Amino acid sequence: MNVEIRIQETPLDALSEVPPVYLGRPSVGGVVSFIGLMRDVNQDAHITKMVLEHYPGMTEKALAEIVAEAGERWDLAGVRVVHRVGELRPQDPIVLVAVASRHRGEAFRACEFIMDYLKTRAPFWKKEHTDAGAAHWVDARDSDTEAADTWHQTQGARSDRDDMPSAHPSTAGEAGST
Repeated sequence: MNVEIRIQETPLDALSEVPPVYLGRPSVGGVVSFIGLMRDVNQDAHITKMVLEHYPGMTEKALAEIVAEAGERWDLAGVRVVHRVGELRPQDPIVLVAVASRHRGEAFRACEFIMDYLKTRAPFWKKEHTDAGAAHWVDARDSDTEAADTWHQTQGARSDRDDMPSAHPSTAGEAGST
């Protein structure tokens, strides 16, 4: 599995980050990417900027462990995680996760897994600044912890044929497939 993990202060160009995940890998049948953006509202406060900090070395190690676990659960050809730090403004891309696999089901599940674990296991700290001049550190969201916890209930499965993805644990029992 080809893996690239980067933490950067420079703007993130999502369109140029995705092709290296699959180019030169003709067995790849699907690529799933997620781009997280900075919002301008949090808990009814208008946010004008956010400063993202991380623990150098430790953050990259945590991200590498998350990606390695995804690679143990699913048959992946490539993964790229790029995360911004520093000062961000509303609509700035914060994070990109791109996952390539032979089949879309594995790519979808692995991408969601990586994001869910990134939100709860990677040491990033967010300080939001409001239009009223206030600044505060952002606490972890219960919904992020709950999303990550659902993956403890399922191990994901490698398979030679994964055209019809099984439901994510949080949607088990709902009608529909792809």
